[in-house]
Amino acid sequence: MGSVNESLVRSLLEEQHPDLADLDLRPVEGGWDNQMWRLGEDLAVRMPRSQRAPDLLRMEYQWLPTLAPDLSLPVPVPVRLGRPSPHFPHTWLITTWITGDPADLSPVTRDPHTLADFLTALHRPAPADAPVNPQRGMHPLDLIKDLDDFERYARSTVDPDQIPRILEVWQAAVDAPHWHHTPVWLHADLHPANVVTTNGALTGVVDFGELCSGDPATDLCAAWVLLPDATEFFTGYPTDKATIQRSRGWAVLRSLGLIEIGRAGEQGLPGGKPTWKPAGEKALSRVLASFP
Repeated sequence: MGSVNESLVRSLLEEQHPDLADLDLRPVEGGWDNQMWRLGEDLAVRMPRSQRAPDLLRMEYQWLPTLAPDLSLPVPVPVRLGRPSPHFPHTWLITTWITGDPADLSPVTRDPHTLADFLTALHRPAPADAPVNPQRGMHPLDLIKDLDDFERYARSTVDPDQIPRILEVWQAAVDAPHWHHTPVWLHADLHPANVVTTNGALTGVVDFGELCSGDPATDLCAAWVLLPDATEFFTGYPTDKATIQRSRGWAVLRSLGLIEIGRAGEQGLPGGKPTWKPAGEKALSRVLASFP
């Protein structure tokens, strides 16, 4: 995608959204597919830096404004779509700004029902033309069909003494019945860097680039990945045993991914995020401890 600097973002604003071009502009750390700039006090500019990012931004622009009004937490609502131009040949986006600290830096420590309320509101039946995601929203068995593949991945990521318990949780997840109800809307990427907190309370959910429809278990893994204790979450979001089993599998997979990316950050590798490793280790410990 090439580098994006303040001068380029400012020139794009002047060219396409001149009424916003004089607002204060400053870069924000973080982001995966997109680089973010805060625009004034209430807005943010999201500039794509991966090949898939422009399509994700267009998808968010299409769907999030219709979903956001019914959600119980603030989310970054798209307000302007930036067009490809000679200065920058890709779609970019202006959204509302969500105030708070990323949970990989300031974890959720209280009010688990806040997440339960948010997911209850989000998990409504999705229309037939809702986006689908080839790596989210399906049964864990449909994502990784070979147990040996999963075991190799786990062994490359964590200590050997954790492997037996990890395999038990994963086996229970792949043995659980499929979701046979109407596909629901999913955030599909709930991890500590995609939510924000204030004084330990969850106060916003960001980065809907994986938004899709499917099995709610993909999102319910957040009960372990984000919260200190999943028990209270499931009193606010009651569901069946099979869905909980599948969500534990997703939680293990998400935890391993956080650890892997965190380790890459410790080694200074591209795309690595050092703060993700301790978040992943805590999440893995919680989900393994919760398994009967």
